[in-house]
Amino acid sequence: MWVILGVIAIVLTFINLYMYAAGKDYKLAMAMGLSFTALTLCAEYSLISEWVKREDWSALMDVVPGMERALWFLTIVSILLNIAPILLERKGKKFQKPKNS
Repeated sequence: MWVILGVIAIVLTFINLYMYAAGKDYKLAMAMGLSFTALTLCAEYSLISEWVKREDWSALMDVVPGMERALWFLTIVSILLNIAPILLERKGKKFQKPKNS
């Protein structure tokens, strides 16, 4: 399940960036990308919880250390990519000259 949610989060993040580049409203795609990133983390946590309930220590020892680093990295990248359009808009507005009315 976490793989499906992760793929959806990645696709929505790229849709967010495409919509920003095309000049369309990207905020719904941004919110959905971040939401699916959170759901991916919850699904991964549920999987690990199941391994603990079953006392599958070998699975925990094999998977968790590598997945921890990967999840931290991918979550940070997802946040940065999803909020990049907002940061770019703010930067663009900061450097725009005010219009005289």
